[in-house]
Amino acid sequence: MKQASKVAYLGPPGTFSQTAVLNHFGENCALQACNSIDDAFAAVGQGDVDYAVVPVENSTEGVVNNTQDCLVDTALVIVGEEIVPIEHQLMLPKAGSNQDILVIASHKQSLAQCRQWLQSHYPDASLLECASNAEAARLAASEPHTAAIAGRTAATIYGLDIIAENIQDQQHNSTRFLIMGQQGVAATGQDKTSILVYASNRPGALFYVLEPFENLKISLTKIDSRPSKRKAWEYVFFIDFEGHQDDDKVQELFSRLQSCTEEVKVLGSYPAFAKTQDR
Repeated sequence: MKQASKVAYLGPPGTFSQTAVLNHFGENCALQACNSIDDAFAAVGQGDVDYAVVPVENSTEGVVNNTQDCLVDTALVIVGEEIVPIEHQLMLPKAGSNQDILVIASHKQSLAQCRQWLQSHYPDASLLECASNAEAARLAASEPHTAAIAGRTAATIYGLDIIAENIQDQQHNSTRFLIMGQQGVAATGQDKTSILVYASNRPGALFYVLEPFENLKISLTKIDSRPSKRKAWEYVFFIDFEGHQDDDKVQELFSRLQSCTEEVKVLGSYPAFAKTQDR
């Protein structure tokens, strides 16, 4: 677990982003809730906080495009990652746990992820979309006959009772978060590296990008593409792979990539997340 005095995250308080902060840094650091992912990046860049924690992908919804766009332009580096199980709880104010539920509020993705459970248990309740699960929890704390779907952190912050646990339809939904900082971290022996690759605009461009990984027996853990925004129909590849940028094999990889791509940007090398890692 890293030590930090202040950490920015995508707010408001009670989101899964805050849960990721608490899981990674513990409860002894100051928190700064940001209105957007861009603001979280900026808070680190301006020196207002030590780190930012931002969502980058969900196991069912896919990548977070806003975070990827920020990674293209940022001078910050990835110094860690955190994976948070997305477990949805149905909650009510402590004084109203026996009231009839007429409205269930949550973020639209959370409502969708609990659709079958809601249809089975509260088919007549109105579903109210909110900007975030935390906002839904805040609303439930003040509106009678209104329940919220949110995480345990939100229940604690807004003083709500959880009346039904883990109501998501899929039990293996998780979100991966990146920890952004200003300085890289040393190798641990169990590391991951993230890079951006601007491929040459020629037939078989992706093959030429992937060939050095195969030849050097470097394991890829993820690959995505996004428009580069430099030229029409030109793409940049986001690639995660095992190893640290200071490893000899990874240095050789970078050397080979330089000869077959237009540009390689190292986003950071950091300890790979493990459920059993010391926290």
